[in-house]
Amino acid sequence: MRSLVKLIKKTYRMAGPRERKVVLSNVLSLSGLQAISYILPIIVLPYLFRVIGPEKFGLISFAQAFVQYFIILTDYGFGISATREISLYRHEHRRVREIFSAVMIAKIGLALISLAILSAIVYFIPRFRYDWMLYVISFGAVMGSTLFPVWFFQGTEKMKYIADLNIIGSIVYAVSILFLVKGPQDYLTVPLIQSTVSLVTGVLGMYIVFSHFGVRFEFQKYAIVRTHLKAGWDIFLSVVAINAYTTTRIFTVGLLTNNTLTGLYSIAEKIAGVVQTFPLASFSQAIFPRLSKIYHKNRPKAFKMMQQIQRITNQISTVCLPLCFLFAPWIVRMVCGGEYPATVMSLRLLLISVCFISANAFRVQFLLVAGKTDVYSRIHIMMAMMGLPLIFLFIYFYSYRGAAAATVIIEAGIFFITYFTVKRLKF
Repeated sequence: MRSLVKLIKKTYRMAGPRERKVVLSNVLSLSGLQAISYILPIIVLPYLFRVIGPEKFGLISFAQAFVQYFIILTDYGFGISATREISLYRHEHRRVREIFSAVMIAKIGLALISLAILSAIVYFIPRFRYDWMLYVISFGAVMGSTLFPVWFFQGTEKMKYIADLNIIGSIVYAVSILFLVKGPQDYLTVPLIQSTVSLVTGVLGMYIVFSHFGVRFEFQKYAIVRTHLKAGWDIFLSVVAINAYTTTRIFTVGLLTNNTLTGLYSIAEKIAGVVQTFPLASFSQAIFPRLSKIYHKNRPKAFKMMQQIQRITNQISTVCLPLCFLFAPWIVRMVCGGEYPATVMSLRLLLISVCFISANAFRVQFLLVAGKTDVYSRIHIMMAMMGLPLIFLFIYFYSYRGAAAATVIIEAGIFFITYFTVKRLKF
């Protein structure tokens, strides 16, 4: 925690007076969200796993991994490209209206394509047709993600809206799970709650954009929409590549093993995900639009800021991750309510991969800040081409523990490639 405070203070001093206020406000807002996101799984995960059992938990996790592909498709590369555009032109109302409208047209179009693909898969493939209701209900999360304008709030540096809506949604989700899910027979209620919360959050996000920012939706020419699709293309390829060795892990475990083993592995992934995102994810989200603006004015200053942030991030990880590694058996026992040695091993392997991810987080982000989306894309596409076959082979031979082992190798590769790539670039 002391290192985190030091990190914020250093960034605070490197910015101007107005920049300091904006960045600090966004960090605090998103840190509040991350804190809630950190606390609620501690309550919900153990309850859900024990009430519905490993088999149904694994089936739900498999469905979530499946619909995540459609969330990736609808998000496209707008989380980076549109955020950057809004950040640069947010004081030009006409330009903001054009960006917002074009991006939403593209996202809705991609959501309709996603629905058509999902319908075809569920209808023609027996494995999915058997639990068709689960996948249809889970698709509501895709529609909610499509509507929720995270990229707009990040670009305007109004992360408080993201935090407020997600905190409320997380609390409603947790309370609903605790009151409505009482046994394995209620497993469909879980994706129903998730989809409902996601849709309501998305609609409220759109309402805030229209009412608080005075933005209105206007149909745009195809050429304008195509321009924004082109701007996000490299990033989209990178996100697809990244998810080829992230989301695909749970999905592949579900395909090659069974629902129970998928549930045991997904628990390890969820715990590692909490460790990975809290609390530095909020700082990363808050700093991206501000760092983009600083880079356009003063490249050396932005590069120096990135290096200092990454250095202190490494110091925090050096303290926190070994503690999580040491107490992994206790953490798994607390969540699962029993002894699951293989899950402990998976968690420990995933924590090693988190170490590489944390040591690379702001270095990777800086490639996007500097507009090096092609370099960013090539790194992750190359690792996806190597990592995807590795994941399938490791899971085939070593079951769900193989997914965690493959993850360590992939993330280590990304770290070393990115490290030497950024070192060679001249800013």
